[in-house]
Amino acid sequence: MSVPDLPESPSAFAKANWADVVPYFDELAGQPLDSSNVEAWLQAWSRLEELVTEAAARAMIAYTIDTADTEKEADHLRFSTEVLPQMEERSVALAKRLLDSGYSAPELETTLARFRTQIGIFRDENVRIFAELEEHSARYQRITGTIMVEWEGVERPLPQLQPFLKSSDRAVRERAFRASSQPYIDRRDELAELFDQMYQLRQRAARNAGFPDFRDYIFPAKFRFDYTPEDCERFHHAVENTVAPAVERVLESRRQRLGLDVLRPWDLAVDPYRPKAIRPFNHAAELVGTAQRVFQNVDPELGREFQVMIDEGLLDLESRKGKAPGGYCETLHYNGRPFIFMNAVGLVDDVNTLLHEAGHAFHAFAAHDQPLIWQRHPGSEAAELASMSMELLAAPHLTQPVGYFAPEDALSARLEHLEDVLLSLVHIASVDAFQTWIYTSGKGGDAAARDAEWLRLRQRFERGVDWTGLAEERVARWYRQLHIFLYPFYYIEYGIAQIGALQVWRNSLENPTEAVAQYREALALGAVHSLPRIYETAGAKLTFDETAIGELVELVEREIARIRSKLPTLAGTQSPNKARAANRT
Repeated sequence: MSVPDLPESPSAFAKANWADVVPYFDELAGQPLDSSNVEAWLQAWSRLEELVTEAAARAMIAYTIDTADTEKEADHLRFSTEVLPQMEERSVALAKRLLDSGYSAPELETTLARFRTQIGIFRDENVRIFAELEEHSARYQRITGTIMVEWEGVERPLPQLQPFLKSSDRAVRERAFRASSQPYIDRRDELAELFDQMYQLRQRAARNAGFPDFRDYIFPAKFRFDYTPEDCERFHHAVENTVAPAVERVLESRRQRLGLDVLRPWDLAVDPYRPKAIRPFNHAAELVGTAQRVFQNVDPELGREFQVMIDEGLLDLESRKGKAPGGYCETLHYNGRPFIFMNAVGLVDDVNTLLHEAGHAFHAFAAHDQPLIWQRHPGSEAAELASMSMELLAAPHLTQPVGYFAPEDALSARLEHLEDVLLSLVHIASVDAFQTWIYTSGKGGDAAARDAEWLRLRQRFERGVDWTGLAEERVARWYRQLHIFLYPFYYIEYGIAQIGALQVWRNSLENPTEAVAQYREALALGAVHSLPRIYETAGAKLTFDETAIGELVELVEREIARIRSKLPTLAGTQSPNKARAANRT
């Protein structure tokens, strides 16, 4: 069998329209397929998808780096609204050919199950719907990526206000909080209208595919073979019963340490143990260079891989005007390379974000050894296990001279991270419960009802903070959560993975070398095994059990208490009375 004469680089498709891509799919579709040529045919198809998806990824990266560039936006939209939707249609047809041939192999069991699912839910009429959704997603990024606020006479992107939320001056923190929220309050109607359109399109796509709503559609669409909507509700209840009370305890300790009558939302980022926020790095080069040493200490192979990213310019980390918000790691499938995008401004949280995205990057490196593109990327539940585990596995190496922090600062940074683990879990539960309500309640198309439900869920999960008089600011939080707009239902994965990562961390407390080895072994599995098998290989269990989650929460709280017992002895801290006096002024 002859294989398509494919381009030698994704750059050949950089300006491609669908008309430039479709002949390659037509050639694959027209070739005879039997036991003698099926493996070569599969390799050719995989290589074609690598080329096109890498070209699309590069266009997306270029656009998110500079959302004000209309040519970059056009390139991104051409892929996301024209090329990729129609490529999916052709890929489904090729998958059907493969399944009809009767071909099977143990290492393709998961891939074939995904193909069967794709064929079952695919509808021609949804191709246009998902293309429209991509256009709306680009509009959301354009709106949010161009937001600037004036701060002390200087126009700044929103991420650059984050350091002021850590100020020891409470009035400065409040101003920064309000300034960060106001653009989303001002754009609430515009963003609500945009979401109305996305909601209607998603519900229509679900009905087209034979599902009552988008929640029921998304489970097979995201290949959630190993857990159910009922499991997600179990997770919500487990978090409500075990994590939310722990967060209340964490926040009560913070209130007492700051000497405040009540905690307000602008009191959550300031370090209650030292007068100035820790600044772990001053510029991107320092952030990157120190990270390389950290990863080298975690495992020399990880250090080598991160050095490859440095050498090949696969990092864009600093916040600046025109960049899309947030952070991500994108895989360039043809070259087997990851790309990390961030909006760093010099905070401890930026270090954790880089560790997180690097976990995804190491996953991409490890899984690229799998021969076919479909064998490399498991579901997000496994992808986020890679990233969240790396945050915890790297933590012991963050102290100088290897890492970012002086010994006394390392304790504060460690405390901030562990408290954030608990705070993140309640946020994750509320976001997933919110999205479930949106798509299953019958009221998700009502903007006012959405905002009211968000407030109700935040009160359920997020306790210990006084939001009196701040309803608009609290509502604005969900409009900032780009996943709800761009990647619906991509959030419970963070919670599932955090529970897995805490188990990996628990193992590392006993034997760090073995824990890292198990972690790397799990990454190398790619997508050739089930989710429970991947977790088991990493030394964890896929679980939604309240008792199991409660045990991990207790472990985190014990470590938090141990760190706190050391922090008051450090130099430069304020007593509660002094903190109270400072906050009154």
